Amino acid sequence: MVKKMWKLLTYISLGVVVMPGCFPKIVPYQREEAFVSVSGVPNYGLLDYWAAHPDKWDPSDSIQRKLGRLSKEHEVGVFFLYPTSFTDGKREDGTPMNAKIDDAYLNKKTDYTSILYQASIFNDDCDVYAPRYRQAHISMYYEKDTLLAQQAFNLAYSDVKNAFGEFLKMNKGRPFIIGSHSQGTTHATRLIAEVLDSDTLKNKLIAAYLVGMPVPKKTFKNIKICSDTTMTGCYVSWRTFQDGYLNPYISTTDTSIGVVNPILWKTDTNRSNIKLHKGAILYNYQKLYTHTHEAQIKGNALYISKPKFLGSFLVKMKNYHAGDYNLFYVNIREDVKRRIKHYYMKERG
Repeated sequence: MVKKMWKLLTYISLGVVVMPGCFPKIVPYQREEAFVSVSGVPNYGLLDYWAAHPDKWDPSDSIQRKLGRLSKEHEVGVFFLYPTSFTDGKREDGTPMNAKIDDAYLNKKTDYTSILYQASIFNDDCDVYAPRYRQAHISMYYEKDTLLAQQAFNLAYSDVKNAFGEFLKMNKGRPFIIGSHSQGTTHATRLIAEVLDSDTLKNKLIAAYLVGMPVPKKTFKNIKICSDTTMTGCYVSWRTFQDGYLNPYISTTDTSIGVVNPILWKTDTNRSNIKLHKGAILYNYQKLYTHTHEAQIKGNALYISKPKFLGSFLVKMKNYHAGDYNLFYVNIREDVKRRIKHYYMKERG
């Protein structure tokens, strides 16, 4: 077990340091939902084009055994955008900039990483919707030809925007949450800025979890950062690193980026007590690790103490990008429940 966990975390370390925004290269042996898209363009009226959807079983329906049974009735939908899984190979001239919507390997890789370990966080209180989209290849984040990169991200975003329109119909006017990670956050941030920020629809937003990418505080005009545990109609965001880690893309003095501590759910620089960490899920989905680390905001990022679990001394990584969600699995799950409760308290007076 320790060997497997060490192997996974080593993959994560390599994946994030070399190619931020991706998941470890894992070949899952679970069920594959293979389908053929004739046009290559997603049709969000069909279940095949959803990695997670309440009308079918998918990994977002999983429940860690210590967390009890799932609620049967939900008053909220969550629109979840997964991170980059299109990471294999180095893109060269003539190779695809965007993933095929019916790529069976990529879809299974996505389903049993992000959908299982991230989207499932929301399943106790929300109907989970996660659209498949023609994600940009990881190399587009480093592409020197900015027009080419923008073309790739625009195609991915067009799918996301179309899927969100379909989600609103399926959600039938209920309040909703937006969740995202890494490339998913690139698109979710744009979606909120273009579609929700200046529209009355923003009143249906309980909260947005925009994780794994920097979100400048001035990104939105009307949607503020969640500065306490009772706020709704706001967003939370963080990027996770081990204490002492530095690189050119983070700063301990820059305060222009919105950062929320996902243990304290505050924007101040107080350090959380390790006893407040409610639970992380690592390699084994059915194994819950509690009280593993502290967390503190420093500048434009979130820093944590080195997580403590069996075999953790073997892990040398300090960039925890791939664990932005599952390192705080139970704390996020509780925050979702709390914000939904406060939303309805305000709505119902």
